Amino acid sequence: MFDNQDAYWWEGGKKVDSGSEFMPRKLDTPLDKLTRQRAGRRSQTKTERKRGRYIQARPANGKHDDIAFDATLRAAAPHQVEREDQKKLSGMAYALRKSDLQRKVRVRRASNLILFVVDASWSMAVSERMTATKGAIMSLLTDAYQRRDRVGLVVFQKDRASLVLPPTNSVLLAKKALANIPVGGKTPLSAGLLLAYETVRREKTLHTDILPMIILLTDGAGNVSIGNEPPQEEAHRIASLIKEHDIKTITVNMEHVAFDRGLASQLADKLGGPCYTLGQLHAEILYETVRREMDAR
Repeated sequence: MFDNQDAYWWEGGKKVDSGSEFMPRKLDTPLDKLTRQRAGRRSQTKTERKRGRYIQARPANGKHDDIAFDATLRAAAPHQVEREDQKKLSGMAYALRKSDLQRKVRVRRASNLILFVVDASWSMAVSERMTATKGAIMSLLTDAYQRRDRVGLVVFQKDRASLVLPPTNSVLLAKKALANIPVGGKTPLSAGLLLAYETVRREKTLHTDILPMIILLTDGAGNVSIGNEPPQEEAHRIASLIKEHDIKTITVNMEHVAFDRGLASQLADKLGGPCYTLGQLHAEILYETVRREMDAR
C-alpha cells in the first residue's frame, strides 16, 4: 500500500483538494423491498428478529415463532360457524386451525454502506473527479455521523488498489485519509473492483444488517491485470462476481465525451447497475445520484 501521508509517492503524483461540502438530504429505502435478519439504524427494512415494530401480518407458513394473535383470530373468525363440531369436541368457544396462524411482519432501521471506488489514474478529468468525490464523501459523512451509516473509499492507480478510507462514520478519520490522495499512473481496474468486492463482503460479515452500494467512478478502461487474463476481460469477470452477490452499484463515466468508447457503459452492464455520464461532475450532483439510487432499492 502506498503511504497515504505522501502525495508524491511516485514521480508525477499530484494532490487534489476536496470539493465543497453541503448539507446532505436523508437517504431512505422503501420499506418492503429488502429483508434483513438483524437490527439496523437508518433505512427501514423488514427483519426476521422478534425485535422491531409490528406493522402487519402474513400467513405463518410453518413458522410459529412470532405469531400475531390478533391477525390469527381475525383469520379464523369467518369459519367459526362451520367449525361448531370442532368447538364441541374441544370444549372451547373459539376454533383455531394451523391454516389460520398469522406471523408478525416487523421493521427495523438498517444502516447503509456507501463504498466509493475511484479511478485515480491519469486522465483529462482526474482532478475534477477527485475533487468531486472528496466533497461528496465528506458531505455523506456529515449525515452518516448522525445516522450511523458507513462510508468508505477505494482508490486504484498505478499497479494496485488501496482501501484509503475503511468503512467508517468518523468525520475525523475521513478528513485525515482524504487529505493527500495522489493521482496519476496506469489503471488497475481489476484490482479496484476486487478490493471493493472483498471490502463489501467483509462488512456484510461483520454487520449482517448493512445495505451496501458501490459507487464506481472510472472511464472503464483498465490496462493492468492482477492475473493472466487481459485487463478488460478480468475486470468484467470481477464485475460479474459483484453482480452475482447482489451488491448494488452505480457507475459514473468520467471519460470525456469526445473520447468515450463506451467502456464504462459495458462495465456497468456487467455490474448490473446504471451508468451515468456527467459532463461536469460536482459533489452535489454525485450525492443526488447516490440518493436517488438508494431510494430506488
